[in-house]
Amino acid sequence: MSKRLFDIFLTMLAIVALFPFMIVTYLLVKLTSKGPALYWSKRVGSCNRLFLMPKFRSMRTGTPQIATHLMNQQANPNSFLTPVGSFIRKTSLDELPQLWSVLKGDMSVVGPRPALFNQDDLIALRTEKGVQTLKPGITGWAQINGRDEIPIPQKVALDTHYLQHQSLWLDFKIILLTILKVLRRDNISH
Repeated sequence: MSKRLFDIFLTMLAIVALFPFMIVTYLLVKLTSKGPALYWSKRVGSCNRLFLMPKFRSMRTGTPQIATHLMNQQANPNSFLTPVGSFIRKTSLDELPQLWSVLKGDMSVVGPRPALFNQDDLIALRTEKGVQTLKPGITGWAQINGRDEIPIPQKVALDTHYLQHQSLWLDFKIILLTILKVLRRDNISH
């Protein structure tokens, strides 16, 4: 089975299984804060092409689009959260709309997390290591080994490891470990 077929199959299963959670999350966001429930974040995809990635909005409208680690340095990120923002981030419910990006072909289920358009340091290092050739993923090797808590060079080293060892078996392992980490709420930023 090819990676693309694997992605489509898993995404269709996930949409069916998670649809009630998507509806509830949409309503929670919509009913507890002003603005749209979904927002489209400008991200860097395969070969450094920009694409728009949907997420459930966990931050107040008008919050600057900067990486979590940079926001933690500049301000208290909790001051930007919507009333349900912390909950949907801790449970990763804010990520569910990215299933659309997988179906569309902008993303894969597994791959390096898509950088924000303005994360120049991450983009440059990934390009230097050849990681930009991969489709970004909803989850990835770096996600299960530290997420936003690890420095960029270490994150890119993990992305490079995935690039060099990618297989459907490794993707399956990453998906299972992601599910376990989300259920245990390991390394979840809020």
